[in-house]
Amino acid sequence: MPSPRLNRGVPLLAALLTALTVAGPAAPAGAAGEPSGPPPTCAEHHRIHVLGAEHRRTACLGDLTTAGLAGTPYTDMADQAGLSAQGSKNPSGVPGIQIDGYFPDDSRLNATHGWAHDAQFVIRLPENWNGGLVVTGAPGTRRQYSTDTLISDHVLAQGFAYAATDKGNTGPDFFTDGRRPGDAVAEWNDRVTELTKAAKKVVRQRYGRAPHRTYMTGISNAGYLTRWQLENRPELYDGGVDWEGVLWTTRGPNLLTSLPVTVARALGRASDQDMIDAGFAPGSRFLWPYHEKAYWGLTQKVFRAEFDPSYDPGCPGATAGSTIEQILSPCVSDASYDYASRPASVRRAVAKVALTGRIGKPLITLHGDLDTLLPIATDSDVYAGMVEARGRAGLHRYYTVQDGTHADGLYDTYPDRLRPILPCYRSAFTALREWVEAGTAPPADRTIARPASGDVVNSCALAAP
Repeated sequence: MPSPRLNRGVPLLAALLTALTVAGPAAPAGAAGEPSGPPPTCAEHHRIHVLGAEHRRTACLGDLTTAGLAGTPYTDMADQAGLSAQGSKNPSGVPGIQIDGYFPDDSRLNATHGWAHDAQFVIRLPENWNGGLVVTGAPGTRRQYSTDTLISDHVLAQGFAYAATDKGNTGPDFFTDGRRPGDAVAEWNDRVTELTKAAKKVVRQRYGRAPHRTYMTGISNAGYLTRWQLENRPELYDGGVDWEGVLWTTRGPNLLTSLPVTVARALGRASDQDMIDAGFAPGSRFLWPYHEKAYWGLTQKVFRAEFDPSYDPGCPGATAGSTIEQILSPCVSDASYDYASRPASVRRAVAKVALTGRIGKPLITLHGDLDTLLPIATDSDVYAGMVEARGRAGLHRYYTVQDGTHADGLYDTYPDRLRPILPCYRSAFTALREWVEAGTAPPADRTIARPASGDVVNSCALAAP
């Protein structure tokens, strides 16, 4: 979901760069748009092309993880702020090739690398490849490096190739992209599909064969992308892990049915009981002040502008020149927003991106029971029911993480009241691999209780003790 950038220092670690960067267009070679000859070595990274890309830059690096890339142009630590607990342990020392670039696009919201061009991506190819590929999209309205610590480091250390996209539009003005309501979010799905197809061809160039397993995964908006891809493009993937994906349904529930009450409460027009009746967990009250300042108003107004721009055309306006307080503040009109009474055109816009539950490949969903941006009662609880109603329960596992909330960074503020979901996510990814690759079914759906002792930041068992 939209997430303000926090004022954190970016550590400066020396990256081991074993070759100079090569920049240029992704000019195709050969009948399939791939270079001919034997697979390129790391030193021959310039031979790798990205099918359909307008621009690409390649480099052979001594370490593709954030331990080696922090402080370099090959990642962005600031865009990862707040997503993980400070004590999270990450692997390092994974040499290989990194490709940065962008696909053709006419929006200019992503200024990374000074390109001012959307549809940016990153592809990482480890020297020691395990035969697989992991694809994700940016959570919230962040950019392509935002889940490097959460996802990239971990899967690269296991030997997976990795690909991530900025989804085709970024930042609090993402809704200005597209010609019609709903177009900006619909583009997210198209960009993931585009990157997945291109990354598979890149993998084939680098290693001489296509990936034998491809997994889709992501957190928040990228959890939504995971659900959508497994529903609509299952032939591209072997399975996925959905970490608190956003639920979009045409009639509701969706963000536009759960968030207006939060704006009303901020303006003194709704009570705590109204919040609870709307699905917010009573035990999450201590998190409400933070979300009121950082998430609720911004999220409601930008997604309402995306799907229902005629409701209050003057709010939000473009954020150029705005202060962070102005960007985060709600539109007063959203306190009275009633999705059910809006014109049918609004539901048609949401229908472009709506989920059905009809997954075609194995999916594991995790969601914290104290999620205060996407209440579990109006999100993953509902989605699990949708999957079951479609007769796909055999392809789905659903784990509720006790005391988990939307962003693990809040654990550092409330270590006695929260638990990070990241270690449970990593356990879920391992369980998905065993399910797909060895036929070992994951544990049954359950609530993962917060342990009374142990390293809660770095360990999580899916199975009941």
